[in-house]
Amino acid sequence: MNVLFNSLLSFATLSTLLVAGIVFTFSTIIMPGIGKLEDHGFIRAFQVIDSIIQNGQPLFGLVWVGSIISLFSASILGLWQLDGFAKWLLLTASLIYVVCVQVPTFSTNVPLNNELQAVNVIDRGATELKEARQRFEARWNRSNDFRSIEIQSMNVGASEDAEDRCIR
Repeated sequence: MNVLFNSLLSFATLSTLLVAGIVFTFSTIIMPGIGKLEDHGFIRAFQVIDSIIQNGQPLFGLVWVGSIISLFSASILGLWQLDGFAKWLLLTASLIYVVCVQVPTFSTNVPLNNELQAVNVIDRGATELKEARQRFEARWNRSNDFRSIEIQSMNVGASEDAEDRCIR
């Protein structure tokens, strides 16, 4: 196998594991934590967290976008570098990652983030803040929980295959 393929596959593995950690942390710590806040505090806390991401936090961008590019590139090279089960495992994992993690991110989570970013917590009354939170929180959490379960499943499957290959 060539060095480029191995490097891309290694970075894809590392970055998708980091993305898995990010979505898992949002599911298990961040959203339950800020979920305990009143509506104003919840919206403002999420706005601050999301603004760090949307304002181009470089490591987050490298990990998130890098996971997509490296996995896609490794999959293309894998068509020629791998054979049999390994080729299909990589292609399947890539498809699952795009469909079950990236598509929900860009079709659900990011639009909801943008909608919540537009809420001016200073100018809105309690009723408007409650409505904004209700439009956001449950849908965002469902989508994120789905992403978290899918990416954890994908990584467990890939880890089991890697373990099997190391034992052989």
